[in-house]
Amino acid sequence: MMPRLASVFALLVSFAAAAPAAHHVVLISLDGFPAYLWRDEKIPLPHLRRLAAEVAVADAMTISNPAITWPNHTTLVTGVEPRKHGVLYNGLVVRGGPGKPNKIEPWVDKSRLVRVPTVYDAAHAAGLTTAEIDWVAITRPGTITWSFPEVFDPEATLPRAMIAAGAITAAEAKLAQSGKPNIVWRDELWTRAASFVIANHRPNLVLFHPLTTDSTHHRFGPGSLASTTALALADRLVGDVLRAIDAGGRRAQTTVIVTTDHGFKKVDNYLYANVALKKAGLLRTAGATIAQCDAFAGTQGGIAFIYVTDPAKRAELLPRLKELFAATEGVAQVIDAATGAPALGMPTPAENQGMGDLILYPKAGYAFSAAAAGDAIIGPAVNYGGTHGYNSADPELDGIFLASGAGIKKGVKLDRVRNLDVAPTIARLLGVALPTADGKAIEEILTAKN
Repeated sequence: MMPRLASVFALLVSFAAAAPAAHHVVLISLDGFPAYLWRDEKIPLPHLRRLAAEVAVADAMTISNPAITWPNHTTLVTGVEPRKHGVLYNGLVVRGGPGKPNKIEPWVDKSRLVRVPTVYDAAHAAGLTTAEIDWVAITRPGTITWSFPEVFDPEATLPRAMIAAGAITAAEAKLAQSGKPNIVWRDELWTRAASFVIANHRPNLVLFHPLTTDSTHHRFGPGSLASTTALALADRLVGDVLRAIDAGGRRAQTTVIVTTDHGFKKVDNYLYANVALKKAGLLRTAGATIAQCDAFAGTQGGIAFIYVTDPAKRAELLPRLKELFAATEGVAQVIDAATGAPALGMPTPAENQGMGDLILYPKAGYAFSAAAAGDAIIGPAVNYGGTHGYNSADPELDGIFLASGAGIKKGVKLDRVRNLDVAPTIARLLGVALPTADGKAIEEILTAKN
């Protein structure tokens, strides 16, 4: 653990005596659920709409940049933007060095990836129990009591307990370990894990993250028939979790928060930024692989970071790169990260080695692809209907938020909340301190005793 993080964590421990052990919070993040689809009454969402009719609900939730899964899930549990918590991709950026592209390592320890304390760290420090099911940026945190990770591990606490109880069959465990199940199968297993831990162990804090909505919106596009089907499935999964809370006998002491990491935009065309660099003589390929590069694009759908691989060449290449991409079809914005990233809630390259030198945003209908093969800079987005990553100020990137149960006022309707405020709200409900958060508890939805 980094020295500064260790000192802050010690501060959290000092507040342990204040935590009431009776309260429970279940945070459900339905990946890739845009607010504009939530407002579409033609989508069948009976469990969510029943909750929303009586509880606190927001018309929209502002998310963080980059508008990607891991950065925003980390904001949800830290209450700070990626500039502070450090997560910029779905994994840790490992720089390749001069002439080489970066690599992304997803399953590194949380201590290497997340730079600030989380609300589950605070809960654990206060003596509360915690659980995570397919949460992200959370590998081996040391502060999760029951874990069911995305990469199935039969030795992890929760899978082991479920296998022992007969809640997972030997055949299912073998299939899960193979890595072959589709996302719908995995969501069903993860929901079963969430239901099992809630009903049998009653953690004070549960983090649950199903994925079918995101996968479907990428493949078929938001608003498609497949999108409606995936959202209806997500609603059913929420219903399963609600039934497990009832079965555990703690509904009156439980707060349920349903939210997301980002919205979605439709995509028509791919923008191959690495092909543009190749045609400019700044990148060479061997087949489909980048063999050598003075600069390359790290792409995440609606955003791309441009990296100069040799710091000694940065001053020489940055003006050329800005000119290149300002003239590239489909590029809407070229931002110098050294000056422009903080205003977007992202770090400068000096603050985080994973940050690119330039930030590119595409025009509506375009998405960045990392591919470098061929000569086409623009091409049709075949079998790819939607993405995220665009500037979080885009209303199509707004997410959903509703809160129900213990400590939550009924019938509160808010125009907008921030994902920055979710972790402080959970901390308030659990009675623990999260002094490192920049967000604030959402006072409008909390009862007086909180």
